[in-house]
Amino acid sequence: MNHEHTIVDVLDGSPAWKAGLRKGDRLVSLNGREIIDVLDFRFEEEETRLTIGFVRDGENHEVTVKKGEYDELGLVFAESLMDDYRSCRNDCVFCFISQMPPGMRETLYFKDDDTRLSFLQGNYVTLTNVSDEELERICFYKLSPMNISVHTTNPELRCRMLHNRFAGSIIEKMRRLKQADITMNGQIVLVPEYNDGEELERTIHDLTEFLPNLQSLSVVPVGLTKYRDNLPKIRTFDAEEAREVIGIIGKWQQICLQYFGTRFVYASDEWFLTAGMPLPSEEEYEGYPQIENGVGMIRSLTQEVEDELSYREGDDRVHEATIATGTLAAPVIKDLCEQVRKVYPNLTVEVFPIINHFFGETITVSGLLTGKDIIEQMKDCEIRGNLILPENLLRSGENVLLDDLTVSDIENALQTRVRIVKSEGYDFVESLVEEGNESEL
Repeated sequence: MNHEHTIVDVLDGSPAWKAGLRKGDRLVSLNGREIIDVLDFRFEEEETRLTIGFVRDGENHEVTVKKGEYDELGLVFAESLMDDYRSCRNDCVFCFISQMPPGMRETLYFKDDDTRLSFLQGNYVTLTNVSDEELERICFYKLSPMNISVHTTNPELRCRMLHNRFAGSIIEKMRRLKQADITMNGQIVLVPEYNDGEELERTIHDLTEFLPNLQSLSVVPVGLTKYRDNLPKIRTFDAEEAREVIGIIGKWQQICLQYFGTRFVYASDEWFLTAGMPLPSEEEYEGYPQIENGVGMIRSLTQEVEDELSYREGDDRVHEATIATGTLAAPVIKDLCEQVRKVYPNLTVEVFPIINHFFGETITVSGLLTGKDIIEQMKDCEIRGNLILPENLLRSGENVLLDDLTVSDIENALQTRVRIVKSEGYDFVESLVEEGNESEL
């Protein structure tokens, strides 16, 4: 199969532009190597001398380009992968996308399971749709790290949980990655009465085989929306069960620390909040290797707020602010606001826990809040100062929430100014006490 990739733009002044390539040309090869996707392209692009094969007006052409080692060619393609995204072939019992309400934008229903996105964007993949050829490409290109959704190492249980008869070979595939010296990170979505308890212990034990290549392993609780008609009957974890999970993870952290010098496996913040237990110290997160999975995010924010406040002298000006957040994190946010008030005693902050009616009340994290729920629950509230919202409820790089309402929609509906805050201590403190928030005495 011949692969041709339409060039949608050539950056002015770039090596490709100087060589005469233009919008509409179709890239075929670099240095005689057929370009299948972005992996081939990036690998060959590193060369300082390149022969570019392309098609223009139905005719084949070649040009030679010289460039710096770290310079990009300057070619822009319609798809970032230069290929179709690979969809997931699983039907996991816990799949969140299968629990999405109808009528949302089409992209929210796409299940990706693409190893290229794991390398490029940090997505987690199950490796169930990876052929031997693709696995060899990963090893050849040394694509590290690979982020792997393991869930369980029990072959029969993994096939049942993922509803895929090919899902049981995860250990064999990870062994091939380790042999190629590929670094990895792992994830377990824990489901009551499926992969918890003894099965969780088995999985953690089995995965220690892959240290140090497998750098970290996170354990996160299953998320369930109210849209589960015709889906397997599963439930969430209660506080006692959350404490049991934390106990198992703590036990294996000590084992791994003793034998491998790292805690290796980490519980996401939700476990501690559900269990009503204090979060581990910053040291116990070992640099937060799984913070993108919600592991240590609250501890990191708490520590950063404390550090930020230690640099400030404070003042006696009057400040007001209002925060909307998920019900799970609301008590933590209130505690952080109290810490800020110790330095800025005339600060007044109202924290509003937003119940997730859109997905269901069992969804308690702030990242899945919608504009509709925020507006409905705050339309009759007194909003003092800015309305502060966490950045993680927005689509990456945009001001759009999951239900397609925008920040401007919220501002117009509530007649207030919205401030989006990053999960960083400086930004959190500054959003509460910045100059634009002063009230008149």
